[in-house]
Formats: sequence, structure tokens, C-alpha cells
Amino acid sequence: MDPQTNTGHPRRWAILGVLVISLLVVVLDNTILNVAIRVLADPDEGLGATQAELEWAVNSYTLVFAALLFSFGILGDRWGRKRFLMVGLAVFGLSSLASAYSQSPEQLIAMRALMGLGGAAIMPVTLSIISVVFDPRERAKAIGLWSGSVGLAVAIGPILGGFLLEHFWWGSVFLINVPIVLLGMVLIAVLVPESRNPKPGRLDLVGVLLSVVGLTSLVYGIIDGGENGFDSPAVWAFIVAGVAVLAGFVAWERRYAYPSLDVKLFRNGRFSASIASIGLVFFASMGTFFFMSFYLQLVRDYSPLQTGLLLLPFAVAQLAFAPRSAAMVHRFGGRAVSSIGLAVVGVSLLGFVLISADTPIWVIAVLFFLQGAGMANILPPAMEAIMSTLPREQAGVGSAISNTIRQVSVALGIAVLGSVLAAVYRGQVADSVAALPEAAREAASESIAGAYAVAAQSGPQGGALVTAANDAFVNAVHVSALIGAIVVFIGALIALKWLPGRAKHNPETEIERVREEVAEAGGDPTLVDADATR
Repeated sequence: MDPQTNTGHPRRWAILGVLVISLLVVVLDNTILNVAIRVLADPDEGLGATQAELEWAVNSYTLVFAALLFSFGILGDRWGRKRFLMVGLAVFGLSSLASAYSQSPEQLIAMRALMGLGGAAIMPVTLSIISVVFDPRERAKAIGLWSGSVGLAVAIGPILGGFLLEHFWWGSVFLINVPIVLLGMVLIAVLVPESRNPKPGRLDLVGVLLSVVGLTSLVYGIIDGGENGFDSPAVWAFIVAGVAVLAGFVAWERRYAYPSLDVKLFRNGRFSASIASIGLVFFASMGTFFFMSFYLQLVRDYSPLQTGLLLLPFAVAQLAFAPRSAAMVHRFGGRAVSSIGLAVVGVSLLGFVLISADTPIWVIAVLFFLQGAGMANILPPAMEAIMSTLPREQAGVGSAISNTIRQVSVALGIAVLGSVLAAVYRGQVADSVAALPEAAREAASESIAGAYAVAAQSGPQGGALVTAANDAFVNAVHVSALIGAIVVFIGALIALKWLPGRAKHNPETEIERVREEVAEAGGDPTLVDADATR
């Protein structure tokens, strides 16, 4: 075969567009949910969900998604990627429909878990299909566009969610998924070819079960402790049991021949540091996003659409800086770019420690922008370091591990920082609600949304309760943001210690890089000689 012949599928770019639609619906839903928190907490307009129930509405999706990501990738390879993608979209669409018409927070949590099941079936096979339909010379560009769609979803999700909540009922933020899913399924049926791995891996059912049970027990204990106090033996029983089961998961993965998570890879310091930097920054940043949504919609009284627009600077910074990150790594090295990015995120979180109930809103927008700019310069160097430590045939494993750690970190960040927020808020507001009747006192102590609901029924005295609740919540934000900042600065120190610095100039490597660039542009790489790099 002529080396210049493109071996990709004739409809590969149209197929990529369909796969991006499939990925968009998965990411879009979680970003939309950030602006729906206030409405879901409202007992009249929403479901009257508590803060703990709202945390589970996010985490039930995330935990199921993270736990099944590896196994569903293998199942897709075995049963057919197109078929598995169609099944995943169908599950996601049906559970979205059911979520929209949930009658209680418990029903919503259960349906969100089913959505996580569908999402876990969608994401890994989209990447596998890209690897099949694209020529190796175009694959990197295709994967870059696939990854960029995540930034697009982050940008449009909160704004779309805000628009829907201003014009329709809360269920519309889930119902919007259904037409997108139907369009995606039709296009997949028409355009995407079926493919399988002739030598698929084996399923690690024990590992999947241990990871789901361990993570769920740990997160349940943390969230329950934030809601009811950490002085309960039951809370610590769940936390200790979760840690014990996860330790058993690690022990099993070390010994099993076909592990869902190859823990032996973490022996490499560069690999572990890269994973740690991703995990720590998502732990802190997504936990911060969760409670800042409450701050913007309750303390500052912004509508869902206004809240979505205020989150836009974060997404704009991501879209602006992420494409330039690879060039920054090439010029300054992964260690410098990643550690500075982590430090910038840490500084933005420290900024949230200083906010008050009347901080100029442009300050909040700037802090979100800084947070987005910092995070845009963390993932590319970390992924570069991960891939450089693995053989080429394990590139998919590295991507899957980073994705899983990121999702688990989001769940733990929301659980831990949300629990800190709830505990500090409850302690701060206790004196102000002491004189209320027992039912009202419990509701007002549970969350700031509960305090607002009690205040609305208290007549003229409600204003004092709102002020007290706002002050207590802002103080709780300060503590949670400070913990998040400390976590991110620890990540910066890890990056400084173990991530690689600037690569030394190697003429042979430079020639190979130029040849790859020429090949991607459609030229003849064999014509490139040493003079091309001088």
C-alpha cells in the first residue's frame, strides 16, 4: 500500500461529529445540574431536596460512571462498539426522561445512577471508534477535537440550563437530553461502522464490585457525617468499611491477571504524580463549584441563567488556554506548566476565602477565570507525562485511568467539601435558630436553602434569619475554599517534585516530530532530513 494513502474511513469526519454529539450529552448534563441546585432544593418549584440529597444527585452518577468505565470499554470491544454505543445512549436517554419526571429526591438519585450507567457505556467506545476509523496520522487531531467538545459542554451547559429553568420547569434540564440522544442514535445507525477487538480483555467483575461498594460506603459516610455530625458511630462505620473495601480492591487488583485498574502502574513516580495532580485539582475545583452555585443563587439571589453566565469565564479560560498548553509544555516543560497551573488554581480558591455576601460580582467572575486558566494548563502536561511513561499499546489504559481518577475525585470533592460546608454552616447558624420550633430549627440548620424556606414562612422575622443564614454560609464557604486551596497547593508541590522538566534538545527526536507534522499536513515525511530541524 502507498504510504501516502489515507487508511481512514471515508466518512470519518462525519463519524467524529456524531461521536462528539454522543460525548456532549454525557458532559452537558453534569454542567447543567450546577445551576439547577436552587430549584431542586425548593419544596414548591422543585423536589425540596436537602444539600446531602443534592450531593447524591451528582455523586450517584459520578460513582457509577467511574466504577464501570473500564469494564464497559472491554464489553464494547467484545460485543461491538457501535452496538454498545447505541445501548448506552438508549439507557442514558430513558433515564434522563425518568429523571425529568422524578417525584422525590430518592427517585432522582436512582435515575441519575442509571444515567451514569449509560454514560459509562458511551465514553470509552467513542474513543475506541475514533482509533478505528481514523488514519494514525489524523488520529491525534481527531482526539483533540473530541476532547475539545468537553470544553464546549462546560461553556454552554450552565447557560443552557439557566435558560431552560427560566422558561420551563426543573425537569427540562434532563428532558433536553432526549432529543439529542435520539438524533445521535439515528446518525450512529446510518454513519458509524461496527467494529470489535479480535482479542478483547477479560472482565474484572470482583474488582468492579469492590470499587462500587467501597466508594459508595466511603462517600455515604462522608455525606452523612456532614449532614448529621461526625460524632455518630454509624458514620464512622461506613467510612471505615469503605476504606477497608477499597484496600481490598487494591489488593485484588495487584494479584488479578486482568485487573480493571492496573495499580502496578502507580509504582512509577511520574505516572503517580500526574494522576495525583489531576485528582487533587478536580477534587478541589468541582467541590468549590458545587457550593459556589448555592452562593450565587441564594446568598446573591442570581437567577439560574445569571448563574450560568457567571460561570462562563471559567469555560472561556479553558477554551482560550487549553489549546496553547501543549506549546507551553514543549517550551517550558511539564513540571513548570503544571505546577504554575496548580498554583493559579490555588490562588483562585484563596480568593473565595475572602468573599463576602456583597463582594463585587466582577471579582467572582475574575476568580472563576483564574480557576479555568489554571486548570487548562494542568491536564495536557499531566496527560503527556502519563502517556510518556506507558508503552504505546497501553495509551488507552492511561486515558481510562486518568478519566476514572478524575470522576472519583469529583465525587469525593463534592462529598468532603460539601460535608465541611454543612458542618461549619450548622455550627455557625445554631444560635440564630435556637428559638425556632423544632421542625423549623432542623430545616434551617440543615442547609441555607432550608433556612430560606423557613424564613419565607416567618413573616417580618424572616429577614433576620436570612441574614444569619447568609453569614453562616459565607463563613462555611471560607473554610471549604481554604481546604480546597491547601489540597491544590499540595498538588503543586507534587508536580514540582516528580513531573518531568523541559526536555533536552534531541536532533533525532526533532526530526521525528517534524516528520509527523509533515505527515499530518499530507506531505511526504520521507523527504524530511536533518536540515529541517536546524
